[in-house]
Amino acid sequence: MTATGPTLLHDPVHNRGSAFPLEDRARLGLEGLLPPGADTLATQIARVHLQLGVLEDDLQKYLLLSDLQARNETLYYATLMSDPATFMPLVYTPTVGEACQKFDHILRAPRGLYLPITAKGRLKSLIANWPEKDVRFIVVTDGERILGLGDLGVNGMGIPVGKLALYTVCAGVPPAMTLPITLDVGTNNQTYLDDPLYLGLRQPRMRGEEYDAFIEEFVTAIGDLFPACCIQWEDFANFHAVPILERYKDRICTYNDDIQGTAAVALAGIYGALRISKQKLTDQTFLFLGGGSAATGIAELISEAMVLEGIGIEEARARNWLFDVNGLMVTSRTDIAAFQKPFAHDHAALASFVEAIEQIKPTGIIGVSTVPKLFNQAVIETMARINDRPIIFPYSNPTSRSECTAEEAYKWSEGRAIFASGSPFQPVRLGDRTFIPGQGNNVYIFPAMGMAVLATQASRVTEDMFIVAAQAVAELVTQDELDSGLIYPPQHDIRNASLHVAARIAERIFDKGLARVERPADIAARIEAMAYQPIYPEV
Repeated sequence: MTATGPTLLHDPVHNRGSAFPLEDRARLGLEGLLPPGADTLATQIARVHLQLGVLEDDLQKYLLLSDLQARNETLYYATLMSDPATFMPLVYTPTVGEACQKFDHILRAPRGLYLPITAKGRLKSLIANWPEKDVRFIVVTDGERILGLGDLGVNGMGIPVGKLALYTVCAGVPPAMTLPITLDVGTNNQTYLDDPLYLGLRQPRMRGEEYDAFIEEFVTAIGDLFPACCIQWEDFANFHAVPILERYKDRICTYNDDIQGTAAVALAGIYGALRISKQKLTDQTFLFLGGGSAATGIAELISEAMVLEGIGIEEARARNWLFDVNGLMVTSRTDIAAFQKPFAHDHAALASFVEAIEQIKPTGIIGVSTVPKLFNQAVIETMARINDRPIIFPYSNPTSRSECTAEEAYKWSEGRAIFASGSPFQPVRLGDRTFIPGQGNNVYIFPAMGMAVLATQASRVTEDMFIVAAQAVAELVTQDELDSGLIYPPQHDIRNASLHVAARIAERIFDKGLARVERPADIAARIEAMAYQPIYPEV
């Protein structure tokens, strides 16, 4: 039964606000509750643009959009889809970083599920409180490693909320099928523990067997309640992220975007860069600044992509090197974690990143350190001296954590760098040329992966699906875009790009026998037909 009157106006799924037709208002008990004029959806979108236009602060824009999502879901998604290149940085990186840091201070309407470790043993009953019963995608975090900002506790909820919005905006995953979740296992951030407005558990983070049992209970409960659901792990600390993925990747439909999505978007950027340099992937050597799960995830996917081009896995891994706070990762070091060992090579210890570049002679450097300005002038100039077209990828988020800016990379390389970053940068004018920096944003990967999984009801997410995704992203970049330095498709056309990538991934899912539905005659058409459109539902 359709709600009426004020109840209808407070239902974000069915509320049309000022767009309720005049002829329907009496039947729905809305007469007198709305201004007498009736808007079209296009007029409402224009009004939101106007409201945003008078705000100078991006966090205020984030809050306006969050309030809109809480009261009129259709208008929210229609607005974001009207100009995705403008709105994605507002609802996700970089603005979401500041929003998460201040989440307990700016909270309006709660969204998603908060599952505290104090409810261990009762998680299934808490999850069952969620009103939607056909959830297909969960983005879950424990808030320990939010972007490059560290332990934000339950304030990290902004990440699952923002990420799932992009599932819908970019690839058309229906919002009713998505569920953001934060697992509250405490926080070691004393600032939040001392803050009277902090909304999470006021206790140190749980570790060890109790933490693992909590994760197991969560996964089991999700499988029982939402058997067709895919779980995306987000912003877990390395020492949890890697083992969680290893434990569940062959058991359930799941992936870790920080590890696998980041790897795929980096590989897509490399494929794009090689279209500029006219070189082969198997002739490349990469040096990573940062040795965490993002670095090893990218290095492993590059290695597997090299294997597909004809070399052995050990030779491929030998072309990927890691450099962290303790220097070059070499076999003689005693602090190497198990997941880093494939990329710790036999070499003299080096404490200088520039010295590592001089000796290893990488064709590309990839920054996943979350420490700003480490790609300094000496680093870029050294890369430019040993490479005609050096690949420079400072991928750390948000912008304040980027290893260098686009202007620095282009200027210090005399315009020869092939550049992409994790956060957006404005075009750079150097001499008589204008360079358009690419943004290696996971948004090119995870929404498409989500739509592919939805369309196929895939039972698993596999590594080769991410290689296919990377290839599909790279093939969308035009020659004119490559000539301007752009190695990723323009974000204003992210919807078409995502649906293309989703179709390519879905083909691989069907080819590998991982689909739980019959293969359609036209996979791309099926995905297009399933994609959510922001159209007001009938009431």
